[in-house]
Amino acid sequence: METPGNLFCVAAPSGTGKSSLVKALLELDSHLAVSVSHTTRAPRGQETDGREYHFIAEPAFREKIAHGDFFEWAEVHGNLYGTSRKAIEQRLAGGEDVVLEIDWQGALQIKRLFTHAVLIFILPPSWDELSQRLNRRGEDPPQVIARRLANAREEVAQARHFDFVIINSLFETALFDLKTVVHSQRLKYAAQMRNRSQVFAALGLV
Repeated sequence: METPGNLFCVAAPSGTGKSSLVKALLELDSHLAVSVSHTTRAPRGQETDGREYHFIAEPAFREKIAHGDFFEWAEVHGNLYGTSRKAIEQRLAGGEDVVLEIDWQGALQIKRLFTHAVLIFILPPSWDELSQRLNRRGEDPPQVIARRLANAREEVAQARHFDFVIINSLFETALFDLKTVVHSQRLKYAAQMRNRSQVFAALGLV
C-alpha cells in the first residue's frame, strides 16, 4: 500500500524504554502522529483509555478481529494487542507520518502490508539493566517480571529482522538516534516522491 505518509513501527521488550522514547519523540516532532492500539490488558499506573491504549474486554477484541478491524494483532504476555486499520489508513493517506508502538510480531505483519514501513527495534544495554528497570518500575509482581524477562530473550532475537536498532543505554542518546531515523526516512528518494509528488512531477521526475 503506497501512501504519502511514512509509517514507523517501534518494538522492544518491556522495560526497555520504548514508550518513554516515543512520547518524547512526539513532543519534539509535530509532524508525527501516534496510533493508539487496542489491548485486553488492564491499565497500568496512570495510563488512560484512549491515550496509551484503547482498553477493551477480550470478547469485544475478538469481535473486532472477526470484522477485520485490525491490520495486525497478536497475543503478548497473555494479553491481546491490535492496530486499527481505519485509523492508520486515514492518516497515511492524508500525508501524516504515523508511529506505532508495537510488538515484534505485529511489526513484521505490518511490513508485509506496508513495504515502505520502517521497523525500529529498541534494545536494552544488558540483561541486568533490563531486570533493574522492570523492578524499579514497581508496576508488576515478581512472577510477571520473571515472565517478561523470559519473553525478552525471544523478543531480542527478532531485532535482526528490523531496519534499525537503537540501544537505549542513555535516554538522550537513544532519543537522538530515534529522531535521526525518522528524519532520514523522510529524506529518502522514494519517501520524498510519495510525499512531494507535485514537486517531482514539476521537475519531470515522475
